[in-house]
Amino acid sequence: MAEGKLRGVNWSNSIEHVDDAVKLVGADHVGLGSDFDGANMPYGMEEATKLAQITEALLRKGYSEDDVRKILGENTLRVMTEVERASRELNSK
Repeated sequence: MAEGKLRGVNWSNSIEHVDDAVKLVGADHVGLGSDFDGANMPYGMEEATKLAQITEALLRKGYSEDDVRKILGENTLRVMTEVERASRELNSK
C-alpha cells in the first residue's frame, strides 16, 4: 500500500464483508481476527483502540448482542475448544 501497489480499504468495508458472510453461513460460523503487529490494517483500524467501532457498527446494522459476541470472539473460542477436545481424543488412541 505504501508503494501504491495495493489499494487501501476503509474499516467499514470489513463490516460489509462480515455482513455478507453472516448472510451466507450464519452468525454461528463467522469470526474476526486481527494482526496489529505488522499487518496492513484497513484505514481507521490501525490500532486496537478502534475495535469498538466494529461492535457499534454491527449493532447499528441490527445484529443482536449475542450475535456480536459470537462474531467478535465466542465462535473462535468454541472452535478452539473443539479442536483441543479432538486433539486430546486423537492423542489418547
